Amino acid sequence: MKPAVNKLTGLSHFFAAAGYSLGGFRRLIREAAFRQELLFAVVSLMLLVAVGATLAELLIASVLFLILFAVEALNTAIEEVIDRISPEISMVGKHAKDLGSFAVLCVIVACGAFLMFTIGKHLLFV
Repeated sequence: MKPAVNKLTGLSHFFAAAGYSLGGFRRLIREAAFRQELLFAVVSLMLLVAVGATLAELLIASVLFLILFAVEALNTAIEEVIDRISPEISMVGKHAKDLGSFAVLCVIVACGAFLMFTIGKHLLFV
């Protein structure tokens, strides 16, 4: 029996997946919260460079920001799905959105804590 959908393989799959990722980025860039987080990341990385952060510290900050972007994308996906399947206000939908928002907040706090520690270390122990 043939599968209902022909799955792409090899390079075709790679390019299709890259296209889907680009589509996700295009959707996410329309979110004000993501644009603010992107600005936060750029300014933070510039500040880290200005205080003389090590390559390892810049890498850690970059990974933390990529995690933030991924969690923001998942939060946006949760919101889209909830709005589609439950356009009326419901406690289940509210809880799902609140949990997604809390996940984003946790990563923002992690980014902020790392930045404060790293920048403080470089400014205090020059």
